[in-house]
Amino acid sequence: MAKKVLVLGETREGALRNVSFEAIAAAKKISGGGEVVGVLIGDAVADFGAELVAYGADRVVTVEHPHLKSYTSDGYGQAFMAVVEQEKPEGLVFGHTSVGKDLAPKIASKLQAGLISDVTDIEGEGDEAVFIRPIFSGKAFEKVKLKDGIDFITVRSNNIAPLERQERSGEVNSLAVDITNLRTIIKNVVRKSTEGVDLSEAKVIVAGGRGVKSTEGFEPLQELANLLGGAVGASRGACDADYCDYSLQIGQTGKVVTPDLYIAAGISGAIQHMAGMSNSKVIVAINKDPEANIFKVADYGIVGDLFEVIPMLTEEFKKVM
Repeated sequence: MAKKVLVLGETREGALRNVSFEAIAAAKKISGGGEVVGVLIGDAVADFGAELVAYGADRVVTVEHPHLKSYTSDGYGQAFMAVVEQEKPEGLVFGHTSVGKDLAPKIASKLQAGLISDVTDIEGEGDEAVFIRPIFSGKAFEKVKLKDGIDFITVRSNNIAPLERQERSGEVNSLAVDITNLRTIIKNVVRKSTEGVDLSEAKVIVAGGRGVKSTEGFEPLQELANLLGGAVGASRGACDADYCDYSLQIGQTGKVVTPDLYIAAGISGAIQHMAGMSNSKVIVAINKDPEANIFKVADYGIVGDLFEVIPMLTEEFKKVM
């Protein structure tokens, strides 16, 4: 049976997040040839509608209101539920982001629907769709199928390939929603000063651990990451040692990432860290200890001093780029 599927498009710093396009690709599988409708929520988001259509949405519904300038579960919940009531979908897809992880359970509760979170792949289409997600901190995967009700999932970044961008035609319509009775109002947002690529969506990550030894020790990692168009991450040990901000932490209590290339420099490989990066497509480990646990999950291992190896890698990449 063909289904109508709603996809929540997310914006960040004046642009759509890549996970929005990945969610559309997932929705196409769930719809089984049905309609995929993008949903944009904010105070000025209508201009992003055409981009969602270009990546596969059949049409887009926007909800704009001054109270939606910054995310709150109350405000976004009211806006999204208004779209659900208008569209009456058979499926919902969010990104497995901070917004998606907060909002999806609330929407599922309101709809009395099941929710499959952190989906990394989908087998089959339409009614035959089976959702694959990691369990036990990434040590195993389970296949899940919803028995009835709305197909509601969140998708992990960098796992489901977006559709090819094409010039497509599709309506972008607005829905007026009166956002009232907010329990939380955002007065001001102070962002941490971060540069470069969003860590959760980066295709290349250069991560440092305690072996980096200092804040200055992250500088060669940053240079390599910039050269490769990637982002810098860190283990909890490096964050606890105050070498970098906790916003860079990767692991069970930090961000879960699945880049195409993960370079682990001076990271021993604690199980909590590997829970956040072990599903990366290619893992390169650099460590002076040949018995370091990180080598157990690495595709390529270099036993050596990261302060010698990283500059050498940087110089070699400069020659070919």
